[in-house]
Amino acid sequence: MHTRKLTLLEKIGYGSGDAAVNVVISAMFLIISFFYTDIFGLDPKHMGIMFLLVRFLDAVTDPLMGIITDKVETRFGRYRPWFLWLAIPFGISVFLTFSTPDFDYNLKLVYAYSTYILVTLMFTAVTIPYISLISVLTENPQERLSANGYRLFFAKVAAFAVSIVVPILAESWGKGDMARGYQLAMGVMAVAGTLLFLFCFATTTERVEYHVDKKPFLTQVGLLLRNDQWMVLGAVCIVGTIGYVLRNSVAAYYAKYFLGGDAKLISTFLGTGVAAAILAMVASTWITKYYCKIKMFRYTQLAVFVLSVIMYFAVQPGDVALALVLYFLISFIVDLHAPVFWSAIAEAVDYGHAKTGRRVAGLAFGLISFCQKAGMGIAGFGVGTLLAHYGFVANQEQTPYALKGIALMLCVFPGLFHAGMGGLMFLFKITDQYYNDLKEGRISGLKTITELKHAEESMPHSDHPESF
Repeated sequence: MHTRKLTLLEKIGYGSGDAAVNVVISAMFLIISFFYTDIFGLDPKHMGIMFLLVRFLDAVTDPLMGIITDKVETRFGRYRPWFLWLAIPFGISVFLTFSTPDFDYNLKLVYAYSTYILVTLMFTAVTIPYISLISVLTENPQERLSANGYRLFFAKVAAFAVSIVVPILAESWGKGDMARGYQLAMGVMAVAGTLLFLFCFATTTERVEYHVDKKPFLTQVGLLLRNDQWMVLGAVCIVGTIGYVLRNSVAAYYAKYFLGGDAKLISTFLGTGVAAAILAMVASTWITKYYCKIKMFRYTQLAVFVLSVIMYFAVQPGDVALALVLYFLISFIVDLHAPVFWSAIAEAVDYGHAKTGRRVAGLAFGLISFCQKAGMGIAGFGVGTLLAHYGFVANQEQTPYALKGIALMLCVFPGLFHAGMGGLMFLFKITDQYYNDLKEGRISGLKTITELKHAEESMPHSDHPESF
């Protein structure tokens, strides 16, 4: 068993991969809706439909990438090579997505679809290998936890850079041409993402070899459907992502139109949320040393709903100080669950292995990624539809009804989804004590994880036929 400690450089290198991922995901959460309506010039309804339709592509690409990573192995390993092969195409796709061509509206819409599909494909192709990488760096649970701490920290630093730097650079470099400004600012982020993926490839090593049970796709799907705890997490991921993306997508609109701010206030407001999330990573690690991580997950998301309602009624247009305080609190409490969720997925995979006797890892992570993107698509459609419903018109003074809609979209609507997320977690039974009992074989009717690993290691490769 490869339980040796990871070096500091390897932990930093591993974390740099999530920083690269978050160049895109933070832009998708925080900037892209605002960019498409206020800079690129899309109708909110058309933007929402595009977000929803492109997500159907993920129904194929996410599980497919999970299967591919289980099948393709090179001298560099199973997951790391994708960072080397796709780092440059990934960066190019980001740059093109935030470029605004001088076309008529219909051609611009075609361009938006084309580049959004491209960046989505590149995002899938690097993210699925990345979220699986930790399983082959080490088998030491404490080292995995430590490495994930670095990962989440670097992810939030990248998100902070996107939220703080991009709006200010876009205004400064655009010199009155915001389309050019956003292209240049996100171009810098694209180069950074490319270099970070190459650094991740160069500084990490795949040491742990898992025997991949090469089951047909439908067989793997059937096994996941029998894993009730993975199903709960899939639902949690969709519901939670809808709430998270709704709030973050509207944050720039809220700062600009509801609070009456400029690019600096947009940057400050977005940065406040990300700074709170960074602190939440530290706090979550400390809290879970003394309190069950699943219970914390449940009650923090319910608390978010309460705070969201308070913010909606307490903050009036232009009330910047109170808005920043409440937005910081909401963002802090929301993200206390983040380290817990990704740890819970791995534990749900182990639970499914113990329940069925067969392990499904690649597809389990691939479909969780799809659930996340499904939530993003539904939320993106919701943002576009609701902005249109409330009569939002880009770059104009908004009506009181439109301002009310923006406030609801930042506060109450996301809060309802987070309440649903917390409620669903009451169905998730793999608490700290339950997982320890599972490892020790104290759960009736389930084999221990150790027994299953030994059984896999002793099984000849020929017992596992290719699925195709």
